[in-house]
Amino acid sequence: MPAAAVEAKPNSQPKTGRNSNIRLRERLAPVLVVLPSIALIGLFVYGFIAWSGYVSLSKWNTLVRNLSFAGLENYRFLFQDFRFQSDLRNTLMFTLLFIATCLAIGLTLALLVHANIRFESLFRNLFIFPMALSFVVTGVAWQWILNPSTGVNLLLRKLGAEDLPAWYTSTTVVPSISLGQIDFGLPVALLAVLIAAVWQLSGFTMAMFIAGLRAINEDIYEAARMDGATERQILRSITLPLLRPVTTSAVIILGHISLKIFDLIYAMTGPGAAFVTDVPGVYMFETTFRGNHYGQGSAIAIIMLLLVSILIVPYLISSMRKEEA
Repeated sequence: MPAAAVEAKPNSQPKTGRNSNIRLRERLAPVLVVLPSIALIGLFVYGFIAWSGYVSLSKWNTLVRNLSFAGLENYRFLFQDFRFQSDLRNTLMFTLLFIATCLAIGLTLALLVHANIRFESLFRNLFIFPMALSFVVTGVAWQWILNPSTGVNLLLRKLGAEDLPAWYTSTTVVPSISLGQIDFGLPVALLAVLIAAVWQLSGFTMAMFIAGLRAINEDIYEAARMDGATERQILRSITLPLLRPVTTSAVIILGHISLKIFDLIYAMTGPGAAFVTDVPGVYMFETTFRGNHYGQGSAIAIIMLLLVSILIVPYLISSMRKEEA
């Protein structure tokens, strides 16, 4: 055996060992960086969700803690409760109208801004500005604007209007179809809340659609125009289909906001007369922190979580499948 080979053999093992240690440190470093975040999320998100689920099955509905097992008694109480049934009706109506209106206004504004109109940046900032405000500020401002005895009604009275709208104090439900204990339909008072919520988030939807429009290759439009397609055909057959991922994302974001909305309604109207503007978030807050019914409050929170999960989980599964494909 050559002498050089004999000398090189003892040095190869330490070098291999150092490389293994370097690779091990490179693998451990990202794990150590994210480990605190994983631990905190596990404790403060999933841990508290599990705790809320446990409390929702208990008899803890007084100031004295009682974690005795009550089964589904708290859930049974809620689904027989007039207020909670009203909350589910209000949430359904608000979510459908909120998403549809924000998408329609956001897409319209995005198309106008994207059409190279003058003062584009001014309009863009003007519409996005409400996003800088909290829902509490928006609620207080629109409570004054839509106050039945002041605000916009003063202007309508000076213009000669006699039947002034009651805005968020109205208890009318249209078309008022009796369903169990409640009148199923759209509470008119909810429209006032809807106006405030749409005003705040239409600019956000517009920004999402503008980003989607600017990601579309102009060559596609040019090719369609050369083939004789009209602007309406281009919008229907090219623009809207290519905006589908943005639309899906907007629906997910707006949907989860509307399902767990609390601060806007609490600052603007509260539960409202006959609970016409009440939502599960407001009911959960008052039940848990004012009524000390911790079991029932936790049950409302778990139901809200399930409602949001119904919207988000299919989207997450679809996204994971696309990434794996």
